[in-house]
Amino acid sequence: MPAPTGDQPVGTTVLYVNDTSRPDPWNLEVKSRALKVTLWYPAKRKDGERAQYMTPKESELYLKGSEISGVPDDTLSKTRTNAVKDAVPTGAKLPLVVLSPGFTKPLSSLTSLAEELASRGYVVAGIDHTYESYVTTLSNGQIADCIACDSDTDPGFGPRVVQGRAADVSFVLDQLPSKWSGSGRIDLSRIAMVGQSIGGAAALAAMIKDPRIRAGIDIDGSTYARIPKSGFSRPFMFVGAKEHVPGGTDASWDRDWRLLTGWKRWIVVADTDHQAFTDAPLLGPSLGIKPAAGDLPAKRSAEIARTYVSAFLNQHLKAEPQPLLNKPSSSYPEVKICAKSCG
Repeated sequence: MPAPTGDQPVGTTVLYVNDTSRPDPWNLEVKSRALKVTLWYPAKRKDGERAQYMTPKESELYLKGSEISGVPDDTLSKTRTNAVKDAVPTGAKLPLVVLSPGFTKPLSSLTSLAEELASRGYVVAGIDHTYESYVTTLSNGQIADCIACDSDTDPGFGPRVVQGRAADVSFVLDQLPSKWSGSGRIDLSRIAMVGQSIGGAAALAAMIKDPRIRAGIDIDGSTYARIPKSGFSRPFMFVGAKEHVPGGTDASWDRDWRLLTGWKRWIVVADTDHQAFTDAPLLGPSLGIKPAAGDLPAKRSAEIARTYVSAFLNQHLKAEPQPLLNKPSSSYPEVKICAKSCG
């Protein structure tokens, strides 16, 4: 992973929480919803053992599910991260960002963004939504595979996923104060959510359900949760790849844009695809995957994602005005910004 650009070292740790109030929505044999939560946060020191990106078994199952061949099964277990495992946290009253990955993708696919935000003074709580990715390792070492993948063509699948993820998010927010020893460093009055693909759709769904989430970002995810006709006034930003233009093939953003009555932005980044703002392009060379002709270089798309997501969070969780979000920037000519009107 490229090094984060913030001025603070990054630590990371893993928590496991179990919601006994509801059955798992995908595995009918499980009577509670078990979740893996990975935290990234500012740390006191930068030296120490780096966290694994994936275990060898996770790497094997992820590559198999993604139909990536021609590389050793444990390739992704050798990816170098920047976060120190179980490092001592530092800072006081830090804002919290909930992170949700795309469908079939483990949370680790957003590691670069998570490390960046932590280096800039945020606590990041990323959720592996069990049975919705190719591989999730549970607290007992059991591997949960993608049971939900068997249902992804069913009518109503998208709304079912985002409502389940919204419930996951609310439960994690309930549990954090008692489950993490460093939770006293979190300012629970300053919470945002960021997600990619259906994780982005889940950000909007979670905000509608849970008033604790003050602001949200959907990174290239078609939305499913219905906004009240009276509108939705909390800050929200769409970040789209080149296909996600206003009036394009995805009508969900056009529909929801009209109902967003507060601060809002719709950003489209030229020469990008659906996975551009995840770790996928950064890992592509190691997996033998070549970028499509004309696509932005991986480090550039990662820089844009880090910059604009951080700017949004700084403005809405830290009350630091960000002119970058108001008009085109000569530093980022690939980015088109829509504010109150879009089209």
